[in-house]
Amino acid sequence: MKIQGDALDVTFEPLAGFGLTNLLRITAHNRFNISTRYMPRILYSFLLSSVLTPFRFRETLKYKKIIDQTKISKSPLFIIGHWRSGTTYLHNLMSLNQNYGYCSTFHTTAPNVFLANEKIIKPIVSASLPKKRPQDDVALGADLPQEEEYGLGALFPYAYYNGWCFPKNMKFYNKFVCLDDIPNKILENWKENYLYFLKKVTIYNKDKRLILKNPANTGRIKLILELFPDAQFVHIIRNPYEVYHSMIRFMKVIMSKYCVQVPPDDLVDVMMDLYNQMYDKYFEERDLIPSENLTEIKYENVINNPVDNIKKIHNDFNLSGYKKHEDKLKKYVNSQKKTKLSKYSMDENVKKMIYKKWRRIFEEFEYSA
Repeated sequence: MKIQGDALDVTFEPLAGFGLTNLLRITAHNRFNISTRYMPRILYSFLLSSVLTPFRFRETLKYKKIIDQTKISKSPLFIIGHWRSGTTYLHNLMSLNQNYGYCSTFHTTAPNVFLANEKIIKPIVSASLPKKRPQDDVALGADLPQEEEYGLGALFPYAYYNGWCFPKNMKFYNKFVCLDDIPNKILENWKENYLYFLKKVTIYNKDKRLILKNPANTGRIKLILELFPDAQFVHIIRNPYEVYHSMIRFMKVIMSKYCVQVPPDDLVDVMMDLYNQMYDKYFEERDLIPSENLTEIKYENVINNPVDNIKKIHNDFNLSGYKKHEDKLKKYVNSQKKTKLSKYSMDENVKKMIYKKWRRIFEEFEYSA
């Protein structure tokens, strides 16, 4: 699959929000292998990262001690499932309950500076964002929910989404989804950075319990339970054929806006393999979750009846605040009825290939071939 974006489009470049040291490290890890056509993106990233350096120092001086002393006393609720299985919609629905906090686009875009510099940085972030995500018709905004994995990449070189910026090393960065065969020093550093970022988000949300959406955590159940023994999980599942179609569209649009290298041609195979790896790990570790702390729902059910499904999740986990926020939920659901869902047709040979590669997932979640 050929992916080629406008090299001068820097609006969505994640590297621009990285700490300068981290940006240098990750570029060095990739042997400074930047495609000539994408030089404007990496230069923009280094420029913006340099401009933000004083703000990072200010945040460190003001908040380091507070962050170090912060305890995440309430284990988060984690929304998991493949990236194209409806996790964003589910996260948006759940985050309407203001009894809970969440990680926002602002937090993940500016993870090094969002506590001490919100009044300065947030308006800039808001102004730079389009109203809709480029890959679909979903609203985008600085205060809307976002997956914390984006913020992690800005703090630490060994993060999954860094592979979308450096796709020639995508297989390497995919290892940081399941975190298998990772040197212990890097794994411990990953945990430290993950907790550090969640502490900052907890401080921002005034110690509310967090509702987090991170598809990569589907392959990290054991690790998440080590960090948060009382964590609860909502796993959303979607027909693998639809996942494939949505994944292809997502890759074409988003990687073309993130990459600083010309992507290789085998990315579809790489991402299909990642789906299997992540779910093999999930099936292996799922039973570690106490039954009362896991609920699995299908995307089709959420789309067809979102209000009842959100109510069910609240009841399953004894979450507070549903009644208080039910009207807001219904209003939001009604506002989304005009959202356009992409349609697709699929060649029979492609369908056979998908079923052959993802057969276990079809069978486990009872989707027909």
